[in-house]
Amino acid sequence: MAVPNDQPRSGIEGIIDATADLLQTAADWVRQEAGALVHDKVVIPLQRLGITLASATAAGCLLVVGLVFIAVGLFLLLAQWLTYPGALLAIGGVYVLAALVFLIIKAKAMQK
Repeated sequence: MAVPNDQPRSGIEGIIDATADLLQTAADWVRQEAGALVHDKVVIPLQRLGITLASATAAGCLLVVGLVFIAVGLFLLLAQWLTYPGALLAIGGVYVLAALVFLIIKAKAMQK
């Protein structure tokens, strides 16, 4: 005699079906909890990191473009006062002195 599909089975078949349902429910719960944990601990921090990096990159690019315009303006101003070769020499000299200062500071820091 066949048991209709909407009624639970009895005997060993019922136990097997109940065990299979329990295991499927447990597997679904573990999958859901693991997905929520990964979302909270991995996905959200990576999204925040991506937004932070994108913002920092945009800010850095805008800063560099602004500094280039300021440098060109200062070079043209110096060129009016010192001529172009004089302006290039002055700017190069400042960079060489700045490099020497950083080198001395680093050398003293390494000696400590």
